[in-house]
Amino acid sequence: MKINQFFLLLLLLLNIHNAYASSKINIFACEPEWAALSKELGGSLVTTFSATNANQDPHHIQARPGLIAKIRQADLLVCSGSDLEIGWLPVLLRKSGNSKVQPGQKGYFETSKTVKLLDKPTVLDRSMGDIHAAGNPHIQLDPRRIRIVAKKLSQRLQQIDSEHALEYQHKLISFDSRWHKAIKKWQEETRDIRDKSIVVHHNSWVYLQQWLKLNKVAELEPKPGVPPTSSHLSRLLKQMRQTPADIIIYSTYQDPKAATWLSKKTGITALALPSTVNDNETLFHWMDRLIQLLTEHIK
Repeated sequence: MKINQFFLLLLLLLNIHNAYASSKINIFACEPEWAALSKELGGSLVTTFSATNANQDPHHIQARPGLIAKIRQADLLVCSGSDLEIGWLPVLLRKSGNSKVQPGQKGYFETSKTVKLLDKPTVLDRSMGDIHAAGNPHIQLDPRRIRIVAKKLSQRLQQIDSEHALEYQHKLISFDSRWHKAIKKWQEETRDIRDKSIVVHHNSWVYLQQWLKLNKVAELEPKPGVPPTSSHLSRLLKQMRQTPADIIIYSTYQDPKAATWLSKKTGITALALPSTVNDNETLFHWMDRLIQLLTEHIK
């Protein structure tokens, strides 16, 4: 083969590769759990990017230029919604200039709108702390709700990429079957921790509590989003000495100081739990890890 023919063939292969790569649905996820779910449902048909990671509080991140560039390239935005990202997502959307992923468009998908939310306030008052008007957005901590989200998200992928609708349907069937079996396994594994009492740092575990029938007796934050105060912790210490909880739970991205202090004063174990997926971790691996930590430390 002559040199010029070789380079022509190489150019043709590069063009085919670029055409294939550009045909993928580009998904911008606000949180790692939704990037992981999108991978399960889209496979090689999608590329995914998560704006946050497991070591970040999704309430509070900076609208960095790099995120603006990513959202500008997106075909589909998948976020929790219900004001979880209110401090940064509107800025990204406005500065991106990407009409495809604006609210109300086919490329804008809020997972919290697909399920019934808990903790919807009856009164809206900023003095009550960082409350969410539509309800608690941390729905990823109930795998039954993830199952519902998966069906709705698959439908949206099929609308955006109708050419591959059948492939998305097959991937959904596969994920739903495996996820349903995993839920049964997790429920069996957690049978012995039902009705256990927990103290939480922030009210982000309500869906886990409902699913596993855990009993929340206190929060380290005096109000949602307000850091623990010495006076509030002193009251909790008195409460725990009278009626101890079984465990103190906080997310891996939260400051452990308050939980550690209360643990040392009371002898109650303080446990850092992963509230979302680590890098290169599947939803299944994440939930396996979370369940294992709970069952090992709640006695």
